[in-house]
Amino acid sequence: MSTKGSKVERHSVSNQPHELNYEAHKEGTSSDKLKETKKETGNQRNKIESKLKK
Repeated sequence: MSTKGSKVERHSVSNQPHELNYEAHKEGTSSDKLKETKKETGNQRNKIESKLKK
């Protein structure tokens, strides 16, 4: 099993529906709000989470 790139995946949020739904549920927001925030901040998980908490 290759582990190359596995750390990158943990720090970003992809555009896959199941990942967007998971992250939105985790943050207690809607998928649409998460997509909007992702467009503003990029796909870095920590930036998205900090923006949603404000």
